[in-house]
Amino acid sequence: SLFLSLLLTMIVCLVLGMGIPTIPNYIITSSIAAPALLKLGVPLIVSHMFVFYFGIMADLTPPVALAAFAAASIAKAPAMKIGFKATQIAVAGFVVPFMAVYSPALMLQGDPTLWAVVYIVVKALLAIFLWGSAAIGYLWSPLNLTERVIAAVAAGSLVVALPITDEVGFGVGLSFIVWNWVKSHKK
Repeated sequence: SLFLSLLLTMIVCLVLGMGIPTIPNYIITSSIAAPALLKLGVPLIVSHMFVFYFGIMADLTPPVALAAFAAASIAKAPAMKIGFKATQIAVAGFVVPFMAVYSPALMLQGDPTLWAVVYIVVKALLAIFLWGSAAIGYLWSPLNLTERVIAAVAAGSLVVALPITDEVGFGVGLSFIVWNWVKSHKK
């Protein structure tokens, strides 16, 4: 399926991008991984940006995590701990390329209307907000495990480009945000 292919491509790009500067990173990932996405029907610019994005995210994810390890040395903290924390904080960003593949209007591909672009941008912002809340475990107040799962399910529903999942994602996501805001402001 497309999702499994994208997931595998993401992992390959994370491995290929480890410890490599930006320009060689793009050359390597675009020549090795992008053609596979093109064969799956992903638009040219979207496939190239997908592989480039995850090649660059390799600087944030362990075991190499150059950016996180540099921050760890400045903070005088354990490097792997900072690397995993950086990945946890950035996990919401891992959603954007998947949304671009499922909804190319996010990257202004496929002759989108203004409404389609506004819709996908709002959808992406809400999904990132919910993923971030689920990953960090905080939204105006600490979230318990059930609340984190609800936020993750709502965000995941927004990533899939089906009308019913969008309705579920928007409904559950906005309800979750309002409920959490009310809950945190009662005190």
